[in-house]
Amino acid sequence: MTTTSDRAKNIVLIAGPTGSGKTDLAVALARHYGTSVVSADSRQIYRGMAVGTAQPAPLQLEQVKHYFIASHDPQDEFTAGRYETEALAVLEEIFETQDLAIVAGGSGMYIDALCYGMDEMPDIEPQIRSRLNSEFNEHGLEKLTAELRASDPDYYNVVDLNNPQRVIRALEVYRQTGRPFSAFRSGRRKPRPFGIVKLGTILPRQSLYARIDMRVDEMLTAGLEEEARKLYPLRHLSSLQTVGYKELFDYFDGTITFDRAVELIKRNSRRYAKRQLTWFGRDPGIKWLSSYAVDEAVRHIDKNLTRNN
Repeated sequence: MTTTSDRAKNIVLIAGPTGSGKTDLAVALARHYGTSVVSADSRQIYRGMAVGTAQPAPLQLEQVKHYFIASHDPQDEFTAGRYETEALAVLEEIFETQDLAIVAGGSGMYIDALCYGMDEMPDIEPQIRSRLNSEFNEHGLEKLTAELRASDPDYYNVVDLNNPQRVIRALEVYRQTGRPFSAFRSGRRKPRPFGIVKLGTILPRQSLYARIDMRVDEMLTAGLEEEARKLYPLRHLSSLQTVGYKELFDYFDGTITFDRAVELIKRNSRRYAKRQLTWFGRDPGIKWLSSYAVDEAVRHIDKNLTRNN
């Protein structure tokens, strides 16, 4: 008799740009297969940020068990390496009773860490890290992203430039070694005890941008400004150097108008989506489809699952 523990395990990865419908497809597939969703979003993990990070709606959270949604405090520094460790443990838990799990999100570093593992990076001298953090606190992120663009254009073109933790980490490596961060990304893959079926949600570029703009308006109606005001005392945290919050923080400071803040949220969200498309576009193994194409997704999954011989 074959038990659950004896059967092959698989994850279905749903990647794609912000606003492309990953959550809707993930919930639909999780309900179809009777399983759970593991989020791979570096911002949805934080509590108190439901509106600005477009966390799944309460009904979706009731319908399907989710992991890494509002699971950590904003003060809790969370890295891709930590995500790898914790997400693998969650998958092991799910696989005790299920043969398949859904992983959905748009954070390329988190997805790569889970699927392939993190590369070994050089140790960083404390003074280098301290200096970079001081520069960030004194001058903001723009000066550091300019240095990253000059020193490592390959990584600059794919990294989330609104994430100071990622930018600072890359510059730490560069200042420590004199070599770009991208040079240490070997591409060597750690073995995983599960198969991976990759899906990507996609829309025509102009439709995606229009949907992003509309979603920003919906977030504002849903209380984004009020949520940002509650988080304002924590604005120095890396977790809050995030599109949607940092622009409103500038509005609260009086440096820009409300209308300008909304304009920048939309613009920066579109730019983030473009970088996500660049990141995921490197992977020829992703099957791209509409978030509404649930039947097509199921056919592709069933055809490509890893099965025991």
